[in-house]
Amino acid sequence: MMLRDSQDAYGHLVLDYLQKGRGQEIVEREDGLLDTSGALPGYYFAEFRSWAAHERKAMRFVKGRVLDIGCGAGRVALYLQKRGFDVIGIDVSPLVVKVCKLRGLKKVTVLSISNIGAKLGKFDTLLMFGNNFGLFGSFGRARLLLRRLYELTSDDARIIAESIDPYKTRDPLHLAYHKLNRSRGRMSGQIRIRVRYRTYMTPWFDYLLVSKREMHRIIAGTGWCIQCFIDSTGSQYIAIIRKRE
Repeated sequence: MMLRDSQDAYGHLVLDYLQKGRGQEIVEREDGLLDTSGALPGYYFAEFRSWAAHERKAMRFVKGRVLDIGCGAGRVALYLQKRGFDVIGIDVSPLVVKVCKLRGLKKVTVLSISNIGAKLGKFDTLLMFGNNFGLFGSFGRARLLLRRLYELTSDDARIIAESIDPYKTRDPLHLAYHKLNRSRGRMSGQIRIRVRYRTYMTPWFDYLLVSKREMHRIIAGTGWCIQCFIDSTGSQYIAIIRKRE
């Protein structure tokens, strides 16, 4: 799905930040909660030395041909491109793709995770930074897409995926939302949100936040396995996911 201009809230944010150095993303949850996103807009443009330590450590696992899923303003793809990797960025936001091109990313296109196909070729590394394991959306959709990605990657491919453990909170609003989700047969961290910026807003979509134990459950039987986790100082973590031998 390509976002219409009125829906491209994140794209307008990163374009404004690139051109004017200002802007703030707002995330609206279905229960009415409004909050700023975890990262300041400047972090989407940060150089490697300013990244969080767990993100820098994860770069050691990148190899071969790379697909950056949900590439945003291109900070990771541009870093890898400078290091000589063959990297392609994809995002559902046309303005994000424009920003990446303006910043010098050579290969970037408008595409959703659901539409990744054989036309792109095979990849050795799939990147899902910025908590983009969440793009899988739900337990069932994650397993379906993981099986599809298995077929579109090399024999020793890896996925480098970041998530947030939703249980590492004491906020009563989040805990109540977890309970609501479970009562509806959803995972606790399966949040339904939309992104807002100025007068722009995305459609509602599901975004999946999981604990390490839940990630193990999702991946079991898909052909993938978790090699290791890289922890942060907070609730975020990165999983290195490999094809099962």
